[in-house]
Amino acid sequence: MDPMHLYEPEAYDPRWPDSHWAATVELPPPVGPLTGESRTDVAVIGAGYAGLSAARELARRGLSVTVVDAAQPGWGASGRNGGFCCMGGSKLSDAQIARRFGLPAARAFRRFQREAVEHVAETLQTEGIDADQGPWGEYLLAHRPSAYRALVAGATELRDIYDEAPRLIPREELAGHGISPHGFHGAMLNPVGFPLHPLKYALGLARAAQAAGAVLHGDSAVTGMMPDGTGWRMVTAQGVLRARRVLIATNGYSREDLPGWIGGRLMPVISAIFVTRPLTEAERDAQGWTTRNMSFDTRDLLHYFRLLPDNRFMFGMRGGLSARPRALERLHDEAEQHLAALFPAWAGIEVERHWSGLACLTGSLAPYAGPVPGMEGVFAALGWHGNGVAAASLTGHRIASEIAQGGAGKDATLPEVMRRIPPRLPFPAFRRRALGVTYRLLSLKDGPLPR
Repeated sequence: MDPMHLYEPEAYDPRWPDSHWAATVELPPPVGPLTGESRTDVAVIGAGYAGLSAARELARRGLSVTVVDAAQPGWGASGRNGGFCCMGGSKLSDAQIARRFGLPAARAFRRFQREAVEHVAETLQTEGIDADQGPWGEYLLAHRPSAYRALVAGATELRDIYDEAPRLIPREELAGHGISPHGFHGAMLNPVGFPLHPLKYALGLARAAQAAGAVLHGDSAVTGMMPDGTGWRMVTAQGVLRARRVLIATNGYSREDLPGWIGGRLMPVISAIFVTRPLTEAERDAQGWTTRNMSFDTRDLLHYFRLLPDNRFMFGMRGGLSARPRALERLHDEAEQHLAALFPAWAGIEVERHWSGLACLTGSLAPYAGPVPGMEGVFAALGWHGNGVAAASLTGHRIASEIAQGGAGKDATLPEVMRRIPPRLPFPAFRRRALGVTYRLLSLKDGPLPR
């Protein structure tokens, strides 16, 4: 195993995953690797939502920008996630954020999340990206009666902290929203957010960055980074890139040594997704599930799912501990069993494709966007906690302004919640082992699946 990565090499295989997204888009010709020696104003490491959004904005500001990625633009989590453009980005509760940072900072972070969703919608429109945008609104489904009572209490919390009034839907009203009540005991509807085709969006961002003047290189993993006069020198397999400033936007696919500061601060976690064959109208009616809104449940080991525009059903869950083929096969089998428990009318339905990817937690359970300590001119934007479609996009756009102006304190458009440097996780060498224990405890807390 590569000591610079937390998981087995299979997790970082640069070939495109056999995902529904990759199968339903015309993949562009690969962008070539960095070769020889190049110089640029800003180097961006990682061609996902954050890196591409930053590159697009920096190039628009007249700076030369070079983006390098270990695989291809959109290959990582940005091109293989569930396509939930929604609020989120942190694993801290609203009450925890308010206690830790204060009410003004909590409200600023909440406002940022709403603006992030709106930013993606605006980008799709202004750049002419057809990403199969779906209906606005996201359902949070209570997996047991006590969870619905917690949603009711949470609605009061949202009103007190943010002056918001989310819609509560008791169990007997779920069917009226096109939601099967089997296994669910009520819901909370957040009107902010919409589903999309994540890879179409990522590839559209790549085109937009190139159109603005950014240069993109694939198959160019950065294996070394060192000071170089007033800037930085990055080494890849076939080239050297010198830049005055650097943005690290590698999220769950980060190396432990790039830079060394990052080591032990991140906890990549495996998320597994599959897509069924198209469901007939009779099959959808039999289960009582017709909504096309994004949905997820209140389990700590959450399930997330949605009906796609072509009537396939997408289902995802956390819980994997290994990227080995057999381990992933067991995880996908478990995910299908969970689908059958939650949606019994679809038990045994044919699965067309399944794939996995890495989400990213931080030691602070909040994203980080800002300068890398002790490395003048180097910035990081990462740690989206499984909700990066919107948050990563707006963060990349806004941190570009800070980079363009030369450093910290020059731009105040990123919230304080994202400014605190994540601490290193305890005993980082044992993170995967600790994750396994955590998963077992959370599974017990979540309780059994419905029968």
